[in-house]
Amino acid sequence: MDAVIIAAGYGSRLRDLSDSKPLTPVCGVPLIELGVRQAHAAGARRVTVVTGHEAARVESFLADLAQRSGIPILAERVSDWSRPNGFSVIAGAARVAQAGGRDFLLMMADHIFSAEILHRLAREGGSDRGVTLAIDRRVDNPLVDPDDATWVRTDEQGRIRAIGKTISPYDAVDCGAFLCTPELPEAIAEAIAAGAAGSLSDGMQRLADKGRAATMEIAGAWWLDVDDPRAHALAEAQAPGQLAALYG
Repeated sequence: MDAVIIAAGYGSRLRDLSDSKPLTPVCGVPLIELGVRQAHAAGARRVTVVTGHEAARVESFLADLAQRSGIPILAERVSDWSRPNGFSVIAGAARVAQAGGRDFLLMMADHIFSAEILHRLAREGGSDRGVTLAIDRRVDNPLVDPDDATWVRTDEQGRIRAIGKTISPYDAVDCGAFLCTPELPEAIAEAIAAGAAGSLSDGMQRLADKGRAATMEIAGAWWLDVDDPRAHALAEAQAPGQLAALYG
């Protein structure tokens, strides 16, 4: 299994702390290193990181990380990192395919997780789905920023009916971790061809409309989107206890 980590964006909400979100340290360890190590611990044999803003710096760091960790890391640079994140998913999936892979864990560079989430998610595949999304049913989770969250509405079987930042009603929050088949980048490309902007959620909604978007409930496990100074302070306080094996 492969992993793809999206690390191309500008990271405007963390600019007061760092000019590169993927290289922003949490207790001395850059977010992108935490992501790579989390993916590897969950069973990913190879990690593709999609770069864009500050790409040269991030790619230099990744080359050093690959050497000292022994984890195979590929960098895939997008030409226009201002475009929606679905374009990064398409680019990352194409690199996975070029390297001989197929299904992959998909993560955002600014999300960190307790080990059980990715470990379970990596084993959630099946022929009845094109993607599986980790969801948190705690819609009032104090670690979640409601103004920035991506919300999810599910059906009686736990399949996604709707996903997006402005949907209502909703019954879960998107945790930012996915187990993907090639159906997801294909769905994003289809959405773009039909006139959508090209976000990851555009592709997810297209798969949901086909009944191909499943979920995995995290059952109270810890996760955090480190997207602004408040979340970064929470990560500094909580991550070492939650990610002890990674901090080693």
